[in-house]
This record gives sequence, structure tokens and C-alpha cells, in this order.
Amino acid sequence: MFRPAGKAHAVKRPYRNEGGGWFRHLLRRIAIPRQWLIAYFVLIVIPAAVILYGYYERSTTILKNEVMRTMQLTLEQAGSNLSYRLQHIEEISDAAFMNNKLHQYLSVSDTDQLINTQLEVVKDLRNLVESVQSNSDVFRVRLFVDKSKLYAGEKVNFFPLDSLMEKPWYNDIIAANGSIVWSGIYQQSYLEAGNVDVLSSARMLRDPQHYDQISGVMMIDVKEKMVSDLLSALEFASGTQVYLVDSAGTVIDHPDRARIGTRIDNEMRDRLNASRDSDGHAFRLSKASDEVMFTTISPTNWKLVAQSNGGQLSPQAVKLTQRSSLTSLLEYFALFTLLPFVLLAIIVRGMNQRVRKVITVIRREGTDSLEELPVVSNSDFLVLERSVDHLILRVRKLVEEKYLAEIHEREAQLQALQAQINPHFLYNTLDMINWIAIGKGASDISQMIDSLAKYFRLSLNKGKSIVSVEDEVRLAEVYLNIQQNRFPNTFEVLIEVEPGIASCQIPKLILQPIVENALLHGIRKMKHKRGLISIIVKEENGDLMITISDNGIGMDEERTRQLLRAAPQPEERTDGVGSSYGLFNVNERIKLYAGDHYGLEIASELGVGTTVTIRLRAEQPEGRS
Repeated sequence: MFRPAGKAHAVKRPYRNEGGGWFRHLLRRIAIPRQWLIAYFVLIVIPAAVILYGYYERSTTILKNEVMRTMQLTLEQAGSNLSYRLQHIEEISDAAFMNNKLHQYLSVSDTDQLINTQLEVVKDLRNLVESVQSNSDVFRVRLFVDKSKLYAGEKVNFFPLDSLMEKPWYNDIIAANGSIVWSGIYQQSYLEAGNVDVLSSARMLRDPQHYDQISGVMMIDVKEKMVSDLLSALEFASGTQVYLVDSAGTVIDHPDRARIGTRIDNEMRDRLNASRDSDGHAFRLSKASDEVMFTTISPTNWKLVAQSNGGQLSPQAVKLTQRSSLTSLLEYFALFTLLPFVLLAIIVRGMNQRVRKVITVIRREGTDSLEELPVVSNSDFLVLERSVDHLILRVRKLVEEKYLAEIHEREAQLQALQAQINPHFLYNTLDMINWIAIGKGASDISQMIDSLAKYFRLSLNKGKSIVSVEDEVRLAEVYLNIQQNRFPNTFEVLIEVEPGIASCQIPKLILQPIVENALLHGIRKMKHKRGLISIIVKEENGDLMITISDNGIGMDEERTRQLLRAAPQPEERTDGVGSSYGLFNVNERIKLYAGDHYGLEIASELGVGTTVTIRLRAEQPEGRS
């Protein structure tokens, strides 16, 4: 039978292997005009791809910077913790150094003491040593004394001074002329403990009768484990080394024990020593791809360094978050490009079907039969409107999720900065109570413990981070009461709170660090003068103004400007001013809580005193106007 050629062609070649045949067949089924497709790609697909790519790049950069900032804060927090522990050892050394009997017993000129007398001296000195060693951070106290002393060969806590002269840091101790010198980490042999890795704070003792003569050296040993535990707690990416170096570039402590005592690269040493607060605490080595973060440890001027291996300081979580962001961007791209494409195809296909029906009816029965077609009443547009509503709801939900995520991140930053305040006041107070118990008996302990209990109750405040002005002022008042017991008849306290604002809400622990600075670095540095610390709280134009003033030694204008700089570097204690980290911390917490328009203002004059003003929003608790 003869088969028509046209029919045979249609049956045998529906999807012949022609390039893009399936796509052209799809377009024929959808029936979207070519001009519409070109406009769709030019006006929607390409701009959407460019915008989303730019957004991805910007968000990735912001994410990396935020992670690096978080890591820098973590490193600085670890450095602050280590600085506090070392400063605490120095305070213990200062307390022992101020003991008059220590200098009297170690006098070089007093060499003709009877054996019984020297035994009594040993007993008194051992009580002093044991009281110092009762502190959890102190491993051993060693006194190097003149070899003429009977107890110089005891070799538990007392050693001949000549045995120290062979040590590499002996000359530094003598040159310090009574100031504290920190050794690096070294291995020391003890009779009952064997070989232990320690670092030591050492200072020279002079004979009070013959000041030009050296009566001995006092060394307080601290286990290296105290440092290694702090460093091992830092969680950075694999390939990141965290270690300590001194100003000469010598490695003080390192996870790789073989690196201790070695020297770092000269370029890195120079960069660490030359960096200032304004230069930041991170840099990249020019001869390698290593990234370096660091912070300074006071009072030793050591550097706590985090060095990457090929730019891997960012932890694995960054890569996972970037991957998640990329996935979200692809979802957005599909949502805003593929769905409109499908909707366009449905609309065009529906319109074509409607047109075909109209044309078929016209050809078959004429225009009068058009009235018999079912009324769709803009059904295509109804589908489009529903789809757009779905898109709007989805975008709104995504925006709300992003907004909530930013709020949670801001709250986390606030909690992290608030958690950086170290409880050094607790240790100082407990240490002071211990010395009262040793020197005077137990008569004053009850009063001190009662004040300390009030301090803890107010400072903890059931875990709340926002407290009332009344509670915060009472906390500062209790702190000052404790210090008045510690330093009697040295200063007075004046507190005035304007009526009606005692219930205003403020962040916890913003007054105590400031009054502590006023006392320890203002009032206590004065000589032959009774101090005054005043706390004035009032409302001014809807803002809460808290003014803390002292009539202490004050400071110069340059030092005042440095106190609230970003990323403060702890100072040496010999300048009489102390660290600005507490003020910086309080200022940052206030800005995170209330905004950049609020915070601390400092005014000071040498020899006159210092005034710190806290500006906050005057917010009453819910339910009160």
C-alpha cells in the first residue's frame, strides 16, 4: 500500500539526534515567544545572578571578618586570664616582700645568731612560706639566702645564694633592683616532687641594715601546667599553633616541647614588638602565607601568639557556614528565577489554549458560539496572584529569620563581653581575709565574710544580666565597704541617687570596675591625703547619668584618650595607672546594650582627680512609666 510521505516523516523522526532538539520541543509545548525568553534572561536571570553573586561575596567577607574578630576576642580573653594569674602571683610576692620580719631574718650582718635563735627564725620563715604556698596558683616558694645561715642548706624552701648565680636570669634579677623578674619555663628538680616544669617570679632582697648588700632572692614557682591549660582550652582550626614568646623572640611555652627556648623568625619578632593598639593585633607574614594574631601579656610583656598554617585561622565552621550560605543563595536563585519561569509558561500556555479554543470555535461555528465557552474569569491571573502571595510570605519569613539571627548574634556578643570580667576581686578579698586570719586571728573575719556574701548576692543577682540602679549602686557600696575595712581611714564614700530613678534598668557590673579603678589607681596612689569617692545618679533629658569621681592622683590628657581605645593593650603596673581593660569592657557592653550614642566619658587632671560619667537610656521596668 502506498504510504503518504508526510505521515511517514512525522512518525520516524520525532526526536532525531539534533542539537538541542529536546529543548526546542519543550519550548514548542510551552509556546513561549522567543522575544519573551530573551527579555526574561536579560531582565531577570542575568541581573539576579550578578546581584546574588555580589551578595555572596560580601556576606562571605563579612563572615570571615566577624569570625576573625571573635577569634581575636577569644585570644585576648585568654591573654587577659593569663595576665591576671601572673599579676596575682606578683601581688602575692609583693605581700610577702612587705613583711618586715623577712628582711630582718635574712640580714647578712646578722650572722652571729645562736642555733636556737636560727631555729626560731626558720620556724617563722616557714610559716610565711607555707602561707604563701597555700594559694592554689603557687607551687613552691624558694628563698636563696647567705650561705652563712644555718638553714641555707635545707634545700626544700631555703637554698644558698651562691647556687643561684649560675642561672641565666641571675644578672637580670640583680639589675631589676628589687622589681619582679619572670623567668621562662624550665625544668626544676625538687626533693619530694622530682623534675617539674615551672616558671618563676624572682626578686632581689636587700639587707635593711646595709642597703648596699644583697640579703637574698625570693622566687615563687608556678607550674607550667597553669599556662598550658589556658592555651589548650583555645579551640582554633587544626594547623593553628598557640604559644608564648618574650620580647627577644624566645619561645616561652609551646605545645611542641622541642620548640621551647628556640627563637622565632626575625620578621615576626620585629612585627610583634613594633605593633601598637592602633595597628591592630593581626598580620600576615610577607615570606609565607601564615596569618598571625597576638595579644600582650602583662606584666611580663610576653606575646600570646596564634599562628596559622597557610591562612587557616578561620575554623571549619566558617567553611560550613559559607557552604550553607551558598546553598541558600541557590535556593533564592531558584525561587526568584525558576518559579517565575514556570508561572510564565503556565500563563502563556493557558492563554494559548484559550486562543486555540476561540479560533477553533470561530472556524467551526462562527463568533456567536464564543458565548458557549466556559468563563475562566481571569483564572490565570488568580494563579499568578496566589504565587506572588506565596513568594511574599516566603521572603517575609526569610527576612524575619535573618533579623532574629542578627538579634541573637548581638545578644551573644553582649553576653561574651560581659563574661570577660574576671573575678579578681574575689581572689584579692579571700587572700586578704587569709592574711587577716594569719596576722590577727579571727576577730574581723565574720564582718568581712558578711560583706563578701552581700557582694556575691548582688553581683550574681539570680543570673540576670540586667539589674536596677538601686541594686547596682548597692553592689558598688558593698564593694567600697569591704575596701574600707581593708584600708581603714584612707577614703570616704558619698552616694546620691535622684528620687524616682532607683528602679531604672541597666547592665550588671558596670559600676564596680570603675570604682575599683578609682580606689586602686587613684586614691591608693596618694600619699598623706584622705580620699573621697562619690557616686551621683541623676536623670538628664531622658538619659541616665551616673558620675563616679575621686580626688586621687589623676592622669594626663594623653592617658585619658587611650583608656577607651579599641582593642586596649594592658600596661605595665609601674606607671601607677594600671590596665584600661575594665573601662574598655564596660564601655563596649554599654554600647552593645544601648547603642553607639551611649557609653563612658572620662575627665581627669593630674593631682586633682578623675571623673567617669556613664550615659545610658533611662528605662523603667515593664509595667512602670
